[in-house]
Amino acid sequence: MADTLEFNEIYQEVKGSMNDGRLRLSRQGVIFKNSKTGKVDNIQASELAEGVWRRVALGHGLKLLTKNGHVYKYDGFRESEFDKLSDFFKAHYCLELAEKDLCVKGWNWGTVRFGGQLLSFDIGEQPVFEIPLSNVSQCTTGKNEVTLEFHQNDDAEVSLMEVRFYVPPTQEDGVDPVEAFAQNVLSKADVIQATGDAICIFRELQCLTPRGRYDIRIYPTFLHLHGKTFDYKIPYTTVLRLFLLPHKDQRQMFFVISLDPPIKQGQTRYHFLILLFSKDEDISLTLNMNEEEVEKRFEGRLTKNMSGSLYEMVSRVMKALVNRKITVPGNFQGHSGAQCITCSYKASSGLLYPLERGFIYVHKPPVHIRFDEISFVNFARGTTTTRSFDFEIETKQGTQYTFSSIEREEYGKLFDFVNAKKLNIKNRGLKEGMKQSYDEYADSDEDQHDAYLERMKEEGKIREENANDSSDGSGEETDSSFNPGEEDDDVAEEFDSNASASSSSGDGDSDREDKKPAKKAKIVKDRKPRKKQPESKKGKDPNAPKRPMSAYMLWLNASREKIKSDHPGISITDLSKKAGELWKAMSKDKKEEWDRKAEDARRDYEKAMKEYSVGSKADSHRGERSKKKKKKQEKQVKGKGDKKGATSKSSSSKSPAKGMSDSFKSKEFVSSDESSSAESKKEDSEDEGAASPAPSSEDSASGSD
Repeated sequence: MADTLEFNEIYQEVKGSMNDGRLRLSRQGVIFKNSKTGKVDNIQASELAEGVWRRVALGHGLKLLTKNGHVYKYDGFRESEFDKLSDFFKAHYCLELAEKDLCVKGWNWGTVRFGGQLLSFDIGEQPVFEIPLSNVSQCTTGKNEVTLEFHQNDDAEVSLMEVRFYVPPTQEDGVDPVEAFAQNVLSKADVIQATGDAICIFRELQCLTPRGRYDIRIYPTFLHLHGKTFDYKIPYTTVLRLFLLPHKDQRQMFFVISLDPPIKQGQTRYHFLILLFSKDEDISLTLNMNEEEVEKRFEGRLTKNMSGSLYEMVSRVMKALVNRKITVPGNFQGHSGAQCITCSYKASSGLLYPLERGFIYVHKPPVHIRFDEISFVNFARGTTTTRSFDFEIETKQGTQYTFSSIEREEYGKLFDFVNAKKLNIKNRGLKEGMKQSYDEYADSDEDQHDAYLERMKEEGKIREENANDSSDGSGEETDSSFNPGEEDDDVAEEFDSNASASSSSGDGDSDREDKKPAKKAKIVKDRKPRKKQPESKKGKDPNAPKRPMSAYMLWLNASREKIKSDHPGISITDLSKKAGELWKAMSKDKKEEWDRKAEDARRDYEKAMKEYSVGSKADSHRGERSKKKKKKQEKQVKGKGDKKGATSKSSSSKSPAKGMSDSFKSKEFVSSDESSSAESKKEDSEDEGAASPAPSSEDSASGSD
């Protein structure tokens, strides 16, 4: 027989609501995990007193009774699973799984039995219905009548709110059956009565949800929030989790209490109670109990007189009374060093805390997402700007949470955290990343994480090489991106148009305009050496030998994998910091070994550079000779074209009729062919290495002809 039995899609009845989850039976006991809240109920095998199998609305159900009176109900079993469960109970728990059917006669009179936390209404030996007394919120009596009121169930569309029992009078003297019935109910009911004095009181605490200032009175079984408008009584049994979270400003603290079921204010439900404290606020606290009672009840977790920060006192008292651990942020640190990330959820801005087993967002509205309910996460581009990104989480139930406006600098830290927790990342683009199983995803995620680190290492090496190549200064970098040759050509064209325009304006203006282009021509001549700079500066040759690494870089490449294995999940920046610390603490003898390796690499580099420079010089000589030959051929062709143009211009100037009509054309009517010929003349003069003198009025007139 197997040592464990597991059942999925099992429903647990808790306070009138059916919560689905997973049930596992083992030698040690029974464990049920709620899929919605993540709460785990653990029943030890030694505590089981009785097991009952019966037919219910959702198929078949299992009712377990413990020796201390607690009752647990699980529904959703198939009829065929009875034999398997019965054999398991006999073998491991030494219990007979009894079959009991409910009475369906429809009678409304019978016998009431109180067993543990259950009120059972029986007809004969068969139960008709059972009421968990923890669901009772109030019990009132009348003449021969007892009325039970129940807590409202928010998860159900229709809730049972009241049941009335008629109790017939008896002939026994001194015993009132109505009062006896009511006392049995009240002894087990979840009725909050502020009887006696509070253990301690915290005055005027700032509460974010529900908003306001509240006095918190601590009672043995419940928490009383007293404000100006509303009062809340919170039983400790409804507290699911406690969180203590530092604010990003490092001056305040959030204390978060997760509640199930939530507290109510009208139609509003508060699943989280969030208190905000200042770290500088201190308090001296005295419990309203004697020292023996404190020691007996809290077993050293609290003392009668305590003092310290206000948030520490509140969290310490709550931890002792609720008997639950306080969850604090894990090892995550953001770009600014804080343990949270500033982001927006829905319409409000808040803080997202990556925890060891989930995410929590505070404060409006508060959201807690466990890792085991996450289907996948997604890193999305910001909708409004590229300086931020969105972090999306989708649960296995299909609910999607989008945390937007996260600073771009937080991406690396958050990505490494998600990788370390082995969460499925949707937008990886790989099939391994789309696996839905949380456990099966672990192996592929480790591989992806290593590939990401390798890619970042390669990018870091490229940046280092670029930084070494650009060591001449920032001035050359700006010159390399700036192309002065094109700008000089534009300036030259502008000078030509100015020269032609000045010639048509008259003799008096031509003298002044002739001087100005001459001065500007000198500027072009001054810029001429700058034109040669980008030509002389060559791009990086891929065949050139690579620069040698320093001793530190050689050591880092050899030790990077060891550092990663010693610190799993470490980010790129933290790895660099850790490597710097290790190198600084290294002894001189070990450093000398890497210095020798760096020196050998430098010698090899110098030798390779000598061989490379000899070959590159020979190639450059051949290239210069071919360039000179091409330039010479181009000049010869251009010289022949200029002679033909000069003869045609002289013949046109001899005809007076044409000269009179064309001499008065403005520069807007100059044809494109003529302007292009002027540009070619200018380029020829620049290629010869000297600036051309300003054209005279006669030349400009002949050009317009």
